Amino acid sequence: TAMIAAYTDNSHWKEALQLFWQMELEGVIPNDITFTSILSACASPDSVLEGKLIHACIVKSGFEADLIVWTAIINMYGKC
Repeated sequence: TAMIAAYTDNSHWKEALQLFWQMELEGVIPNDITFTSILSACASPDSVLEGKLIHACIVKSGFEADLIVWTAIINMYGKC
């Protein structure tokens, strides 16, 4: 999560997304901070598909009701 946040804070969107999917493959369970950070990497028209996939992961994980995550979801779709 810290690495994803650092990548997104420094505009390294591709690296953040790669790390997120690697975490998923290895069975690491993301938390609300992970989701909030990775959604920033999807806040562009180029990444709308990955944003939708991450949104599905959020719903599956039960974090959609989290206010901060929900705000990040709205922000991501608004910038797409």
